Amino acid sequence: MIKLLRKIHYVFSLFSILFFFILFWPIYVLGTRNPKNYSFVNKIRTLHSFLCTAVVGIFFKFSFEKELDENQTYIYCANHTSNLDIIIFCLLAKGRYHFMGKEELMKNPVLGIFFRTIDIAVSRESKISAFRAFKKAGENLEKGMSLIIFPEGRIDDAYPPVLQEFKNGPFRLAIEKNIPIVPVSVINIWQIMWDDGMKFGTRPGIGDIYVHEPILTTILAEDSADALKEEVFKKINSKLQNR
Repeated sequence: MIKLLRKIHYVFSLFSILFFFILFWPIYVLGTRNPKNYSFVNKIRTLHSFLCTAVVGIFFKFSFEKELDENQTYIYCANHTSNLDIIIFCLLAKGRYHFMGKEELMKNPVLGIFFRTIDIAVSRESKISAFRAFKKAGENLEKGMSLIIFPEGRIDDAYPPVLQEFKNGPFRLAIEKNIPIVPVSVINIWQIMWDDGMKFGTRPGIGDIYVHEPILTTILAEDSADALKEEVFKKINSKLQNR
């Protein structure tokens, strides 16, 4: 019975996402034509994220180790266990943000419009694609757009998920551009929706997200990327141990 209810909730969740996407679609199409409108479009994305999850009974509780500066540009690094992670960061980062994700998202019926415009798609198999992606991300950071990235590069196949080794890119970029990194522990979202929700369904609930204190990179040398990566990994994993 529980499995059936989770499947029904999954279908309802998909309907909710698509319904609000269609509702906001004209704004997305017109807004993404001009980069000057990206902050406004992202604010609509934030509203879209709140509405489509609230309707199906999914809410989020953010705990902050230290209050974030709304005027500061950040690189947000988080563990990745669910498609809901994108919604979480639309709510957390407000309007001045962009995502970096796998190039397959360009074909996604909902996310594709963003990964062809505001966000950055990257091929995990191509070093050239990765170089171009981080170059573009650096340019966006200089314009004041925070970067949201999941340094594992994918959702773990294990259930429950285990934090996987991080890629180096975001940590090198943070040092190069002197941008603070914000480690974020997405604690229990996999219990509400694991991956895309198709296998185990979804359910209502409150997702716990712990936002760690930003790590300043202005005093770090260029060869400190590995140490920074390890520090971020430990901070994120420290909140996942007791889930």
